[in-house]
Amino acid sequence: MAGYKDLDFNERRAASQKARETALAKLKARPPVDPEELARRVAAREAREAAQAAKRQAAKDVRAAEIAEAERARAEREAAAAAAQPTEAERKAARDARYAARKKNKAKR
Repeated sequence: MAGYKDLDFNERRAASQKARETALAKLKARPPVDPEELARRVAAREAREAAQAAKRQAAKDVRAAEIAEAERARAEREAAAAAAQPTEAERKAARDARYAARKKNKAKR
């Protein structure tokens, strides 16, 4: 069985250079992109980006509408809670009634 042959620096550098040249040759051998095909790709990419932008804007609009609806509902709840609370005059009348009832009970004893 043959042992492992450790490559020296020059052999590794030559192998790397050969691989680089092979890759460059493959790249140069490719046919150039047709301008019509390139224009079609650009148009497709722009259409795709426009559709994505429209989708993002629609989602943003929906979210804004949801936030506005939540704010409106919160304002309605606060208004209902404020309306349910007695006014200053009503609180004073209730306090006076309690005071009178206590005084009446105290007089009975």
